[in-house]
Amino acid sequence: MTATDPRPLTGEPVALDLLNTRWMADGEAQDLFAGAAGLSRVAGLAVWLRANGLADRFRADAATLVHLLTAREAIARAVADPADPGARALVDGVLEHGRIRLTLTGEGQGERAEFGDPSWGPAWTAARDYLGLLAAAPDRIRRCAGEGCVLHFHDVSRNGTRRWCSMAACGNRAKASRHYARTRER
Repeated sequence: MTATDPRPLTGEPVALDLLNTRWMADGEAQDLFAGAAGLSRVAGLAVWLRANGLADRFRADAATLVHLLTAREAIARAVADPADPGARALVDGVLEHGRIRLTLTGEGQGERAEFGDPSWGPAWTAARDYLGLLAAAPDRIRRCAGEGCVLHFHDVSRNGTRRWCSMAACGNRAKASRHYARTRER
């Protein structure tokens, strides 16, 4: 039986989706890799791998989880303070475990990721994705502005003004709070 993904925000780029394995629910911190929704740590990893299209390439095992937690911490620190040399060193440490091999395909140049230890694959993939986000639009990597929300997203809105992980959740709460404050003032 396949476990359901309990996270409130999915579908973000791999690096940010990894950060979103931690979230708040009813004021309680949740962690997909630490028993959220009654899942074991490895079952949570399996859910995440499946959600990111990595389940066919990598195993959901203890070694992969340890490396992925390392990448999550490195990316979280880098997102929180992009100028922090320690955070950059942590991301580089994850990236040292893989490389890109150029290939020739029927369509032209291709590439294939290679790992000395395949258990580093998901961690390396997330760290590489973070570099891609930085190259494309670093200012579009955002943390939700919702009070108490810890989720991250890549703002793909046309004008780049997205503030919340979800209009239905955090956005709606913020609007309701502003409305309540205005009506109280009257």
